Amino acid sequence: MPVAIRIPPTLRRYCDGADLLHVQPDTVAGAIDQLHRRFHGIRDRIVDETGKVRGSVLVYVNEEDIRFLQEQRTPLKPGDEVSIIPAFAGG
Repeated sequence: MPVAIRIPPTLRRYCDGADLLHVQPDTVAGAIDQLHRRFHGIRDRIVDETGKVRGSVLVYVNEEDIRFLQEQRTPLKPGDEVSIIPAFAGG
């Protein structure tokens, strides 16, 4: 069973309109790399040039923020769900 990745509306144009994709990585970083191999350009919208998740993006694994886990080194197992969420600021 693969890992499910939920794609937000703002990134779907980079994924042929898909809202849910399946990959088989070991870590969050591996999932982002697999997305990049399938859909060129999406990685640059998720991580910066150093490979760190951008401040304007939140990534969750099974509803847990990876900032409180192991960041991009957070391990993934079959059946996990990764959600990529653009962070919004307002006032």
